[in-house]
Amino acid sequence: MAHVRFTDHLTRFFPDLAEGHVPGETVRDVIDELERRHPAFASFVIDERGRLRRHVNVFVGQEPVGDREALTDPVGDQERMFVLQALSGG
Repeated sequence: MAHVRFTDHLTRFFPDLAEGHVPGETVRDVIDELERRHPAFASFVIDERGRLRRHVNVFVGQEPVGDREALTDPVGDQERMFVLQALSGG
């Protein structure tokens, strides 16, 4: 299971969202599980075509995901994953 962390911004919308272990073999699997646990979570990070939103970054280990469209990057059992929703605007 990956150990997943989030920016504080996401916890404003999902108060029960907490850093922890989430099962999944790919980034998509992990996000799908987070959606199951926290309905509507995916809509904050994935657009209507199933791609990462423009202002969202996901890191697996120290590297940003390479497949922003299908989210097929593998996530190892002891991997750390970070979901970062950047804020924009003025």
